Amino acid sequence: MQIHKFLLLSGISLVAGQNDYSALPTRYLFTTDPVTPLPQGTPWGLKTANTTDPYPPVTGVIRAYDFTIRRQKKAPDGFPREFLTINNQFPGPLIEANWGDTIQVTVHNQINTPDEGTALHWHGILQKTSPWMDGVPGVQQCPIPPGGSFTYTFLADLYGTSWYHSHYSGQYAAGLLGPMVIHGPDTSTYDIDMGPILLTDHYHGEYMDIVRQVVSTDITKVLVKSQNNLIQGRNNYDCSLVSSSTPCASDAGLTNFKFTPGKKHRLRLINAGAEGIQMFSIDGHNMSVIANDFVPIVPYNTKVVTLGVGQRVDVIVQAPASPAAGGYLMRSSIAACSLFEVQQATAVVYYGAAVPATVPTTTVWPDFTNAVANQCGNDPLTSTVPLYPIKPPAATTTKEIAIDFSQNATNFWVWKMNGVAFRANYNQPVLLLSNVGNNSYPNSPQWNVYNFGSNSSIRMLIKNPGPAAHPMHLHGHNFFVLNEGVGTWDGTTIINPNNPARRDTQLVRAGGFLVIQITADNPGAWPLHCHIAWHVSAGLYITVLERPADIAKLTIPSVMAQTCRDWATWSGTSVVDQIDSGL
Repeated sequence: MQIHKFLLLSGISLVAGQNDYSALPTRYLFTTDPVTPLPQGTPWGLKTANTTDPYPPVTGVIRAYDFTIRRQKKAPDGFPREFLTINNQFPGPLIEANWGDTIQVTVHNQINTPDEGTALHWHGILQKTSPWMDGVPGVQQCPIPPGGSFTYTFLADLYGTSWYHSHYSGQYAAGLLGPMVIHGPDTSTYDIDMGPILLTDHYHGEYMDIVRQVVSTDITKVLVKSQNNLIQGRNNYDCSLVSSSTPCASDAGLTNFKFTPGKKHRLRLINAGAEGIQMFSIDGHNMSVIANDFVPIVPYNTKVVTLGVGQRVDVIVQAPASPAAGGYLMRSSIAACSLFEVQQATAVVYYGAAVPATVPTTTVWPDFTNAVANQCGNDPLTSTVPLYPIKPPAATTTKEIAIDFSQNATNFWVWKMNGVAFRANYNQPVLLLSNVGNNSYPNSPQWNVYNFGSNSSIRMLIKNPGPAAHPMHLHGHNFFVLNEGVGTWDGTTIINPNNPARRDTQLVRAGGFLVIQITADNPGAWPLHCHIAWHVSAGLYITVLERPADIAKLTIPSVMAQTCRDWATWSGTSVVDQIDSGL
């Protein structure tokens, strides 16, 4: 992968520290230090994608990473602003492991001027052996204080494509994110793994300024728009749109992807944005979808892929044997139902030794144009059939949850679930309280904890009467998607009842509903929230408290309490600028 151009703007490098992810091994990560075990020829032995229940082997291998988080000014689209970077990179470093490896990430919080806490979440990881490592401040841990360090250790318990990001206020919209690839059994044959491709809407304002607008009393400021859209952290920007005196370069450059004629290429698509639903396509190329989130599925063909924020889709692209000279445009456009000023990001797919001298002018698929204009939901559940079949048991309890957007008692606009907007207590994580027998959250409604007790199978009906779609993400589970659509659920119809779709993030349509179900096999405090950064920031969140009697039996490492003591020491003498939900 290469950048199309290289420019400098007032001493700010447009590409220095910009992350390009190289092609990956097509089967598994093989290293000699640490040694990769290969029982029966692979790290996962004889397990396969379509005949093996997706629970991991344990390889005994530790994949260790060291992250330093700090503020830096960058201009990925030619307009400079302050970012939160990891190891001086945006997007952040790739975390790569094999299924069953242990991932260990030591995080150093060097955020200053002003100082801020932080915490990293490992999106889609079940955390069945370490529910305290999920990375949500006020829920499973206290924030990492400024100047502090914390080591996350967890099992790579699912395989496929995902990402990690800050879960502290709106920090990830400032660039605090990166991809995660866990190699597992092959789901389909392909020749080249192109690695992760991040699709991100992009804001030119500082993230805390945007948060202040999102939770304000002025509805014209609450509905904030992105200024650009990026593929792999890059896109050009028309600087004539800038009304301020900020220096800007209109030709920052595009990302380029080198394909090989006649070969099958795996693309790992990730919507790591803050708000926009992304529509992805490559001119002149069809795609075969092979996985949604961490779930391998029966492949199906398409010309356009829809990704809500937080969702991942793996596709295989068959390259033509005789591609056109000059390359093709890769496109990711923000859906018309989202909020934006600039809608489309582009990159270049090229063949041969050299990057094209000019940007291709290939023809967009009509299906893509139609989807961008008219689609605001995921592909039909009838198309997204998991390779490994699991039939959900009968639900032992059902909870209805209504989404609402309204002003609170002080006229600030907030997002609510069942009439309550969430606010985190950074000093009192829900999991740690439950572990010592304190489950008294209903006495403080803004905690929004739903205690499901000893129920073994939990169904949730999410009602969304408003005009915005919401990508609903549940931590700690791949949930069954029983049904979704516009209008109201009839209370009985389940799509593919013997093997419904499974994933960890699903769009609930505007004016619609979403029915999900989990098997309560993972005691913990698990966030269920809209993954639009500004919506969870304004309160669109609940905690699913799962099997609290078993939470009380967990042996939680003492480092969790120590981190809370460190946070209390810092916050006791410093002002914590928590103007939103905290997440």
